[in-house]
Amino acid sequence: MTTSNELRLLPWTGPDGKPCFLSTDENDGYMSRLADNIESVQLGTATELLNQAIGMLATDTAPNDMRLLAKNLTGALRDTLRVATSRGHRLDSRPTDHPFR
Repeated sequence: MTTSNELRLLPWTGPDGKPCFLSTDENDGYMSRLADNIESVQLGTATELLNQAIGMLATDTAPNDMRLLAKNLTGALRDTLRVATSRGHRLDSRPTDHPFR
């Protein structure tokens, strides 16, 4: 099993909004693959919302539509930051004999 400083931050929260972590030595295990897939969906959603925002900012958009966009962008940014944090922690926990470190 991984040590406590090698826990993977998962791309979702628990029912109470607290972060969820995964402790495993298997990078290709079911939960790791599920987390990878969800991260991919979250990043894809963020990309789509960014493109939508660029288009909406170039036009005269109704305030309610902009408010909805801001709400969706906020959620996408939260998810993207969680993905970046998780991936950053996993980079930090690589073995020190890694050739790119």
